[in-house]
Amino acid sequence: MSLNKSAGSAAITNLPLNMLRAYQAPIFSTALLQALSTFGLYIACMVAMYLSLKLSVWITLALSIPASGLIVRIFMLQHDCGHNSFFRSRRLNSMVGHLCSLITFTPFFYWRRLHARHHQSWNNLDNRGIAADFFSDCATVAEYQAMTPWQKRLYRLSHHPLLVHFLLPPVVFLVLYRLPFDMPRTQKRERRSVYLLDLALVVLFGGLIMAFGLKSVLLVHLPSIVLAAIIGIWLFSVQHRFEDAHWARKAEWNSAKASLQGASYLKLPVVLQWFSGNIGLHHVHHLRPGIPNYRLQACHDECPEVTNGVTVLTLKEALKAPSYTLWDETLNRMVPLPA
Repeated sequence: MSLNKSAGSAAITNLPLNMLRAYQAPIFSTALLQALSTFGLYIACMVAMYLSLKLSVWITLALSIPASGLIVRIFMLQHDCGHNSFFRSRRLNSMVGHLCSLITFTPFFYWRRLHARHHQSWNNLDNRGIAADFFSDCATVAEYQAMTPWQKRLYRLSHHPLLVHFLLPPVVFLVLYRLPFDMPRTQKRERRSVYLLDLALVVLFGGLIMAFGLKSVLLVHLPSIVLAAIIGIWLFSVQHRFEDAHWARKAEWNSAKASLQGASYLKLPVVLQWFSGNIGLHHVHHLRPGIPNYRLQACHDECPEVTNGVTVLTLKEALKAPSYTLWDETLNRMVPLPA
């Protein structure tokens, strides 16, 4: 892997992080253009898919590929709204975030609370076990070796790439997000957001089914949301669980080191970076979650004193990342499951 780290933990701790604050200021015109263009393209794609059903279902299925990319991008806009970084106004962030949720099938307040937990515990060995972080969590080699044969088989099965990256993602977005399964009853707003989104989806898709029929609605919407779920979970996973990802015990953990060495810079081709809403610059996002997606690249490029220590992943390297499922505390790196 391509790795460019700074001189050590002391150097990372003393980085001039204050210089990143300038990039946290949202730019209304840029955010508005992103929202209008992305939703506009998505709606145009949906219209084209419904029209294409009269010509060939294969054209419809082919269009589900760019449609899924647009759903991923809309999810990244929702992600920024959840951090209150997309617009300056909290109310506007909430409004756009809820609008995004109709496309992503992800309840806004509920997911925002789950994601906040991630930002408190990523790559911290003593703060694992959060359900929403299953796709980026790992066991240590010592923990795996201490498992019984049955537990080892269960771990292998539950972390098999086919299950984690292809079968579970659609279940999460289509089924699990329909229930506040991991939210205490005291979090009433978060739980309410789940039920209100469910109701809105029933109304929206009920209307579409009445207008176009169940088969047409499934052919247009199901492939794109399934593919978007797979892509989104993969993006989240590989940026925290790759060969050179650094994990630390709570006493040694600090956010700057965890951002630069526990999150990656997934350097994607320009088109894929656009569809993924610049989330590949994950190290900058964790250093300053308040930086909107449209300022992440400039922050990375213009602050080399801070960002030069990040692990850079190419697309080819990232495709290999799901095989690294154990943290070796002796070697200080991620390793695959033993044969």
